[in-house]
Amino acid sequence: MVDGSGRGRPRSESARVAVLHAVDDLLVEVGYAALTMKGIAERAGVGRQTVYRWWSNKAEVLYEASAIDARHELSVPGSDDPRTDVKAYLDALVAFLSRSHAGAAYRALMGEAQHDADVAALLASRDILGESAAGVVEAARKSSGTPLSLEQATALLIGPPFFHILSGRSADAIDTEQLTEQFLSTLNHPGA
Repeated sequence: MVDGSGRGRPRSESARVAVLHAVDDLLVEVGYAALTMKGIAERAGVGRQTVYRWWSNKAEVLYEASAIDARHELSVPGSDDPRTDVKAYLDALVAFLSRSHAGAAYRALMGEAQHDADVAALLASRDILGESAAGVVEAARKSSGTPLSLEQATALLIGPPFFHILSGRSADAIDTEQLTEQFLSTLNHPGA
């Protein structure tokens, strides 16, 4: 059998999906350091070579699974009210970072990136959180008329809960209503 590159067996989409479903659950159970490609394959019920056909290391598997889940978990239905949308996004972000297995995977990758250049490059290749916030932030920017760029406004929105959770504090102490008001106030008065 031959895959698209002309060698080996074809890639199985069902095996790929099984791996992506298994990886963040296994991470929560064993931690990043103990996570192995062999363990991921066993949890997914596929051969180790099947995993290596799609990804070269555990960070790549975790990153893809986290990105897919983040797209779903951080999706906020738009309304005509930026305040409502910002609050809904912040609630989703806090849940993702503090309670979701995919969020645990993202946090593990962030930690690993501090001393592994390959993982840092992987995370830098795509801004999962920034992409998820773009629609909400852009609507709030337009509504406020702020001179702040999309990147600056996104950092203002994501930064506080991200720092709070990644520094080990309880997500229960995060007041998303207050963060919403601070974010919108800063957009409306960036120099204040």
